[in-house]
Amino acid sequence: MSSSIPTQLRQAVAEIARISPLTVELGNLFQRAGFELALVGGPVRDALLGRLGNDLDLTTNARPEQILELVANWADSTWDVGARFGTIGINKSGYKLEITTYRSENYDENSRKPEVSFGDTLAGDLGRRDFTINAMAIKLPELEFVDLFGGLTDLANKLIRTPQLASMSFSDDPLRMLRAARFASQLNFMVEPEVITAMRDMKSRLAIVSAERIRDEFNKLILGIKPRLGLILLVETGLLEIFLPEIPALQLAEDEHNRHKNIYEHSINVLEQAIELEQSHEPTMPPDLVLRLAALLHDIGKPKTRKFEDNRVTFHHHEVVGAKMTRKRLKELRYSNEEIEQISLLVELHLRFHGFSGGEWTDSAVRRYVTDAGDQLVRLHKLTRADCTTRNQRKATALQLAYDDLEQRINVLAEQEELNAIRPDLDGNEIMQILQLKPGPMVGKAYQHMLEVRLEQGPLDRDAAITELKRWWQSQS
Repeated sequence: MSSSIPTQLRQAVAEIARISPLTVELGNLFQRAGFELALVGGPVRDALLGRLGNDLDLTTNARPEQILELVANWADSTWDVGARFGTIGINKSGYKLEITTYRSENYDENSRKPEVSFGDTLAGDLGRRDFTINAMAIKLPELEFVDLFGGLTDLANKLIRTPQLASMSFSDDPLRMLRAARFASQLNFMVEPEVITAMRDMKSRLAIVSAERIRDEFNKLILGIKPRLGLILLVETGLLEIFLPEIPALQLAEDEHNRHKNIYEHSINVLEQAIELEQSHEPTMPPDLVLRLAALLHDIGKPKTRKFEDNRVTFHHHEVVGAKMTRKRLKELRYSNEEIEQISLLVELHLRFHGFSGGEWTDSAVRRYVTDAGDQLVRLHKLTRADCTTRNQRKATALQLAYDDLEQRINVLAEQEELNAIRPDLDGNEIMQILQLKPGPMVGKAYQHMLEVRLEQGPLDRDAAITELKRWWQSQS
């Protein structure tokens, strides 16, 4: 037995003691009615890891309608999570509980939806769960720990393993293959070789899973503490080829310096550095899906733009091509329009800094940089810094100092001008009044011209702005 198991048991005791008044009361309610009840799955795992939250999963031999009848006068509120799948939701004293009837799920070979049948035993319910670390339970109200498949040992050994044959588990629910990679990322665990083999052999089964479910699992992976582990596993098993083939394709394109790194490894390094910058670079932020996906995808345009010129490899305009590819792929994965636009914009702008890093930034260039980034400026700062993965310390230091200088320039100029919302010195109504125009295309052209003047020259007083507008109007006539 691993030496860490006693520590984990002590952590579990402390965590379960915190919630026991609630769970024991609920367990007594079910027991008096002749039903079993157990805390199960993620909450038990998290209790053993010392991080139990307020979302609790429970399982019972009571059917959904019986669950509702039992908790009707006990719960603060209830809701139907999915009664046909056997799950009833409860709010009680600040806790969110989901109680599910013992069940088993099987996927038809060509179906995206599981066929659910209710079971009668806790052992049968635990045996159908995805991984041993999620197949432990605590019986209520007696608080008896149940571990039929060695989940506690696997938790101590940081191992992801299935209770039954991995091939059977993944046949029941192919999404579990992504969940293996997700838990590797979230928990910094390794995956059992048998599980990896089954993932590789059964990858085509993922095709029956909806894009939304795949997206949600992938998001959890990306937001984990060690996404590298999950990503490498998905690439090596071929699963990523099915829903995000642009990442494994990066292995085929050498970096522009033709040195030690390839673009695939570089992209994962950029992701890891972006994660570090979430907390190390002001302003700090919690784990950020948009930044992390932009970091992972920022170079996906390189394979399509790779050319050999003058004995070197080039990737001209890969940021523009990559932004289009990002938009298309994220749309297929059903990301929100807002997320798609934010991530695509960051991919498109990730090289903008390097066009100026070797020279002096004019006020006009700073204004355009800020204006183009819009509300993604903070993320662009972090992404651009993360994109430096060179082993040449002198070069890395020079790039970081250059970006320090740019951020300082932005801050100084922001104090003098409203950089976050640059507008022309004359609005549309003023333009129509001065030029005696009616609404139409020429007003838009005049507005765009005055915006360009604002970006190039900075703020003008009203008289100077009117003079410039009239000068432009005469040139148009």
